[in-house]
Amino acid sequence: MNNTRKHYLDNIRWITVVLVVIYHVFYMYNAEGISGVVGRITDLEVQYVDLYQYIVYPWFMLVLFIVSGISSKLYLDSHTDKEFISSRTRRLLIPSTIGLFAFQFIQGYINMSIGDAFSTMPDTPVVVKFLIMVLSGTGVLWYIQLLWVFSVLLIPIRKIEKNRLWGLGAKTNIVALILMVIPVHLAAQVLNTPIICVYRFGFYMAGFLLGYFVFSHDEVIEVLKKWLPLMAILSAGLGTAFCIVYFGQVYADAPVNRTILFTSFAWFMSLTVIGFGARFLDFSNGFTSWMSAHSWGLYIFHYLGISAVGLWIAKPGLLPPVPVYILSLIAGFAAGYILYEIISRIPFFRWAVLGIKKEKRLTDVQ
Repeated sequence: MNNTRKHYLDNIRWITVVLVVIYHVFYMYNAEGISGVVGRITDLEVQYVDLYQYIVYPWFMLVLFIVSGISSKLYLDSHTDKEFISSRTRRLLIPSTIGLFAFQFIQGYINMSIGDAFSTMPDTPVVVKFLIMVLSGTGVLWYIQLLWVFSVLLIPIRKIEKNRLWGLGAKTNIVALILMVIPVHLAAQVLNTPIICVYRFGFYMAGFLLGYFVFSHDEVIEVLKKWLPLMAILSAGLGTAFCIVYFGQVYADAPVNRTILFTSFAWFMSLTVIGFGARFLDFSNGFTSWMSAHSWGLYIFHYLGISAVGLWIAKPGLLPPVPVYILSLIAGFAAGYILYEIISRIPFFRWAVLGIKKEKRLTDVQ
């Protein structure tokens, strides 16, 4: 296995995070019945801009978990299990637990204000309100919470399989990659939490483990590069079918997110993205290095900017829809980059909110 820096992984990460920022803008003003946001702000009979959500939602987080699985293998090739767990605990668990109390409760306040939650609890003690705000502030941090769980579980799995399963992964050919849609679909049916639909332990752990055991092999990446046109055609067809069949329905929850059309689109699009990245994005320059170095902060803080515009500008109707969408997008990037630059320089907060040890800065979403 080639242990040199795989730049295409960095580029897939930051590009995917950018897609997440754009997604959350449309998500904030969706007309498709997704709750917890401002909702429709246009007077359109059919809000076709919401199609973007259907195009990216099934696969973009699956891609991040697959990339995280690959990255975990690369890290463990040169670090001990103890170092791996220590690093992942600091980078993932601390920001998604202590960070909630240190900073993300602000996101919780905005989320609750958007949903008018405070009006329903006038007599609730302040301490209880704060704890609810903390939990509500989890937001996008669900990803790093799940990733920490998967990272911890990976260590005993490695001890049990003793590289036998990983060695088998090197033999994965195009037929096996296509057939893997079956276990991925089955995984999507289990370990899904009720109410909070993003916690899909089965679906996302399948992606993480496949990243570690299968896609960490250069031989498999070469297969994806070779068969990229086929993967792209399958993805385009499945994505088009998914949008036609389910547009207007709640795509992020059951039953839609457990359908074979959802999971197959997610799987083949993930293969397309990884194959495309390996074939065309395996390079680094000043721009890509900067984007990669700041993608962590962009992911952690972008939703705060978008939701703030939603609460204080869109909800009271201070601006027409088009300027609201544009301002929300700008606010998402501004909050991500500016807050990262500030908080990464403040002792304690850089550790509690971003998982940064001393002066060391994170270079990507792990």
